[in-house]
Amino acid sequence: MARWTGEWLSTLSSGEAHTGEPSRWPGERLGLPEHGPSSVAGPGRRLLALVVDLVVASLLTAIFTRPDYSDVGGMQAHNLWSLVTWIVITVVPVTFSGFTPGMALAGIRVARLDGHTTVGLWRAALRCVLTFFLIPAIVRNADGRGWHDRLTNTVVVTMR
Repeated sequence: MARWTGEWLSTLSSGEAHTGEPSRWPGERLGLPEHGPSSVAGPGRRLLALVVDLVVASLLTAIFTRPDYSDVGGMQAHNLWSLVTWIVITVVPVTFSGFTPGMALAGIRVARLDGHTTVGLWRAALRCVLTFFLIPAIVRNADGRGWHDRLTNTVVVTMR
C-alpha cells in the first residue's frame, strides 16, 4: 500500500500536478492512473457500495430487532439501530482496512493522499458523518472527490 502511494505522491511534490492545465481524467492531478488499480473510483461503484452497506446494516439489525411495519415506534427503533449498525460497519473497517463490506464487493477502497497505509479513526468517522448527509458525498470536483474526501485528505480508488 505505501509503495503505490509513494509512487504517485512524488508527482505532487515535483510540481507537475499543478500546471494549471485541465486534467484529462479524474485523478490525473493527483498522479493516479486513468484506468485499472489505483485509479479514481467512479460514482456507480461508490453508489453500489453504499447501497450494499445499507442493506447489510438492515439485515444485521433484523437479526436482533424484528421489524414490525404496523408499529411506528418499533420501526423507528429498528431504523435507529440500522443506522447505528451502518455507522459501525462503515467506520471500523475503513479505519483499519480502508474499505467497507460494500466497497470490498465493488472493488474500491479509501486511500490517504499523504501516504499512510491506514485511514485512521477520525477520518473514517468524519467521512461517515458527511456521507450520512449525502450532499458532501455527492458534490465532487474534477478528481471525483467529494467534500468528505477533500476534508479528510482521502480519495476512493479501485482495487482491481
